[in-house]
Amino acid sequence: MHRILIVLIALLAGQALAEAKAPPLRQSYVPQEVAPGTYVIHGPRALPNPENQGFMNNPAFILTPAGVVVIDPGGTVQAGEMVLAQIRSVTERPVIAVFDTHVHGDHWLGNQAIAEAFPEAVRYAHPRAIERIEAGEGAEWLDLMMRLTEGASAGTRVVPPQRPLDEGEVVELGGLHFQVLHGGKAHTDTDIMILVPEKRLIFLGDNAGNGRVLRLQGSFRGNIAELERALGSGAEVFVPGHGPTGGREVAVQYRDLLKTLYETVQAGYEEGKADFEIRPRLLPKLTAWQDWSGFEHELGGLISAAYLEAEAADFE
Repeated sequence: MHRILIVLIALLAGQALAEAKAPPLRQSYVPQEVAPGTYVIHGPRALPNPENQGFMNNPAFILTPAGVVVIDPGGTVQAGEMVLAQIRSVTERPVIAVFDTHVHGDHWLGNQAIAEAFPEAVRYAHPRAIERIEAGEGAEWLDLMMRLTEGASAGTRVVPPQRPLDEGEVVELGGLHFQVLHGGKAHTDTDIMILVPEKRLIFLGDNAGNGRVLRLQGSFRGNIAELERALGSGAEVFVPGHGPTGGREVAVQYRDLLKTLYETVQAGYEEGKADFEIRPRLLPKLTAWQDWSGFEHELGGLISAAYLEAEAADFE
């Protein structure tokens, strides 16, 4: 009996430790006003790790007379709480809405902090993102963040987006129009770009990085097409999912990266080359991006994905 009691105490202690909330983000992040009343907190460009505590994306918030609209509140509850603290440093208005640009948890697991502080705030995302998060991908991201940060994201829970939005839908909030662009497969098949015409501003999500090469789980051709749409949207301020906000060059540079990679791999495929044979031909064409974060880590996977897409296109 005594031994059983000791085991139960140990198990309960272990469970409590696992559920204990990790400390707040150690580093201070200052929001940058990229357009009137629009702020972006530019996160680190490294993958989630114990040092950045799982914070790596670009959370943003827009002030409206009705309240604050948040885009991609980060990848942990700690990141979400940091975003809230930065919002409160600028305004006392409540958060009224959250847009999650796609299914990857480094962009939306911060929903938890927003929901706890402002339970009435509506969380929007593409319907496939909601479906996949609820079907288990959210839990997979939660586990991945815990492992990559070695517990620095502890206390984070899956709080999915609630309301689906698809191509062409517009949400009016506080006198601003948040227009959804979703052309199909791009970075993933769940991406929404958010155009705010009144501010000539577009949130690209992970359809583009700036200074960071991103993994692609959708379509090169689709991603390129979405960036072309963004460039034709009338926007002047382009907010990438990772890296500095800028002008049209943000979309142009990432579009050109994807085009160079895909077209070179496609030409090699048509010549009967294997993907590993194409890499030496490709590298000299990618010098403009070789110093970007993630270049070495992601390049092999991108070449393989481009090869598979070129092969599939051959049968269309």
